[in-house]
Amino acid sequence: MAFVILDEGENLESALRRFKRRVQQEAIIKEIKKHSVYFKPGEKRRMKEAQARKRMRRRIKRDRDIDY
Repeated sequence: MAFVILDEGENLESALRRFKRRVQQEAIIKEIKKHSVYFKPGEKRRMKEAQARKRMRRRIKRDRDIDY
């Protein structure tokens, strides 16, 4: 759980910015969105495979660019 301790003399806006950054770093919003919708097991598997293909294409493209 993300939390921020207010420093002495710190204004609320800067503490809120730090809190938002902490929430983003811990990927809390992403996790909530992920669990807000039910996916069938086969659908999860297909999405996972699609992500793996996407990562592989990106890695191959990056490796090809580095070789030149």
